[in-house]
Amino acid sequence: MIISASRRTDIPAFYSQWLCNRIRERYVLVPNPFNPHAVSRVSLSPDLVDCIVFWTKNPAPMLSSLVRLEDYRYYFQFTLNGYGSETECGLPPLERRLDTFRRLADRIGCGRVVWRYDPVWTDARYDVAFHAETFDRIATSLRGYTEKCMLGFLDSYRHIRRVIGDASVPDAEDMERLAVSFRTSAARCGIVPETCTSKVDLSRFGIRSGQCIDRELVERLAGYRLSAKRDGRQRSVCNCIESVDIGMYESCPNGCIYCYAVRGGRASALRGRLRHDAASPMLLGRPGPDDTVRERAVRSLRAGQESLFRET
Repeated sequence: MIISASRRTDIPAFYSQWLCNRIRERYVLVPNPFNPHAVSRVSLSPDLVDCIVFWTKNPAPMLSSLVRLEDYRYYFQFTLNGYGSETECGLPPLERRLDTFRRLADRIGCGRVVWRYDPVWTDARYDVAFHAETFDRIATSLRGYTEKCMLGFLDSYRHIRRVIGDASVPDAEDMERLAVSFRTSAARCGIVPETCTSKVDLSRFGIRSGQCIDRELVERLAGYRLSAKRDGRQRSVCNCIESVDIGMYESCPNGCIYCYAVRGGRASALRGRLRHDAASPMLLGRPGPDDTVRERAVRSLRAGQESLFRET
């Protein structure tokens, strides 16, 4: 089993103590997003967890807790882009996050911190020139601290469209200019760019469609092959292999207006966070009398013999 922590919220930034408590107690309760009274009890036994994938924009609060993860394999998907505070109002300044990225890579290795430049959109303020310059500046700052950059593009969910104005996915001409610029900057800095879905095909520019929940990287960290399928719970354009997400929607206060996981805006996420109890087995609140808790059937995805080349 691969644990996703989490596509739904920024656990490293806001809920790291809760995660440490769950690691210590070796289980977590996860409500079904479509039926919150149906709750899964998910084992976090190291024998069953092949890898933990962290999704974050600011893991600084978690750096002191990494020692708690010594029984697990894990890596980080760390989003860094250059939008302003009107777009990402809850984040520290970019330079501070770049420093956090470098410190994290120094701690766990550059191969275990994947840079996300995501989502990409263009409008009157954030045009091709902005993205080319910003990507190059970030890539230069991360040279030697990461091996890969995942490129993501704006998703036009209805609640996002209401607040993001005239922003759009770059047209064909702008996409070509961006792809060439991203590839050139990444190559200069020893970083491999990939798209995080097959929605935007940049293969003709030497940028392949990759995986955020990455079979190759997990196998490298674990030291064994995986018997894993593509995750059918994700969109058809997503290449990720199967994982179990332990987060909850409406709980991330980063304040990113393009976020698909917070439909009610930052105010909704801040209200949700008021329900958080670090001692609870659930991220928000506790199971109630109307909730049904069932053990989720999980297993290690390990297949075959252990490799002699496990990465530490």
